[in-house]
Amino acid sequence: MAATPTWRRHPRARATSGGFTYLSLIIFISVIALTTAASLKLGSVLQRSRAEQELLDIGAAFSDALKSYADATPQGQLAQPPSLKELLKDPRFPGTRRHLRKIFVDPMTGKAEWGVVYLADKAGVLAVYSLSDARPVKIGNFPQRFAGFEGKSRISEWKFVAASDSRNTPQTPPASTNQASSAAPVVEPQQNPAPPQPPVQKPPEEQPIPPEEPAPPSENVPNQGAERRPDEPVTD
Repeated sequence: MAATPTWRRHPRARATSGGFTYLSLIIFISVIALTTAASLKLGSVLQRSRAEQELLDIGAAFSDALKSYADATPQGQLAQPPSLKELLKDPRFPGTRRHLRKIFVDPMTGKAEWGVVYLADKAGVLAVYSLSDARPVKIGNFPQRFAGFEGKSRISEWKFVAASDSRNTPQTPPASTNQASSAAPVVEPQQNPAPPQPPVQKPPEEQPIPPEEPAPPSENVPNQGAERRPDEPVTD
């Protein structure tokens, strides 16, 4: 009688081995997919972070250009340019004078289009900002000149104004002299107040002593005040 092959002897073992192999393949593919997704997400975050840093560098160039234009403004003229083109070539001077090298491409949108904050009736450019409404990756730890950007929820809220000594940090105006003089003085409370003193009682007023009444004249004592008649004899 011929011997039975090994694979015919244990059909269940062969099926179980094939099931474990299929399950392991599914787990391996899932791990690869999760790792790839995490890598893509991390790469996207890093790319956004680099784009935001580039935007800060471009914003600093706009900020310095606006300050340069304002510093070169003759007395009596508007210190803000009518548009961004005047930063490339200042028409107020006969020669070529540039405050900005070029109109940069927005790294967040990929276009050379920027939002502009104008003075009233579009008289002059006050600030430049990105047109992207994406949520920023960077929400803190900004340089001192961009300290006002902390906590902003949109990239478009990063407004690049003309640079100053405070580096885009708003200063609180000092209090006026009239307000300081009209303020009521502050009285500091005593740390160890003295205990209250009991009221001083006034001494009772002295009653006036009534005058003594004169004693009645005694009968045995002669009335010295009476006049004696000249013919009356003197008796002891």
